[in-house]
Amino acid sequence: MVLIEGYNFPEELYYHKDHAWAKIESSGNIRVGLDDFYQKSAGDITNIDIPFEGDEISQGETCGRVESEKWLGKLVTPLSGEIIKANEELELDPELINKSPYKKGWIMIVKPSNLVKELKSLLHGENVESWLKKEIVDAEKKKK
Repeated sequence: MVLIEGYNFPEELYYHKDHAWAKIESSGNIRVGLDDFYQKSAGDITNIDIPFEGDEISQGETCGRVESEKWLGKLVTPLSGEIIKANEELELDPELINKSPYKKGWIMIVKPSNLVKELKSLLHGENVESWLKKEIVDAEKKKK
């Protein structure tokens, strides 16, 4: 786990610029969730519209909605493929995203359709820190 200006970002994950993360599972499927910056910016998450199992999704597409006490946000998928499992626990307790964004607060599992090509467009390793620092600065500017 890397701590960047107060935000936790596990090193093994891949990140989409719209704050979704992707974890490659041993099965080859991808577990997807929202990163620590997103959940802290949102505040207490009160509702989430989860995509349906069996849906086909495309990288960068909005495939769900997240509501919090502060705002209504979008869930953008980091990779293309078929949703094979949705985290139904989030319907009962959407704050799992706040409490455990990388463990219990995952959103869906995707069978990827173009993994090798699409991973190249995600942020990983050394690229994460500079991107996140820019996101923090941009967020601060919006508050003013």
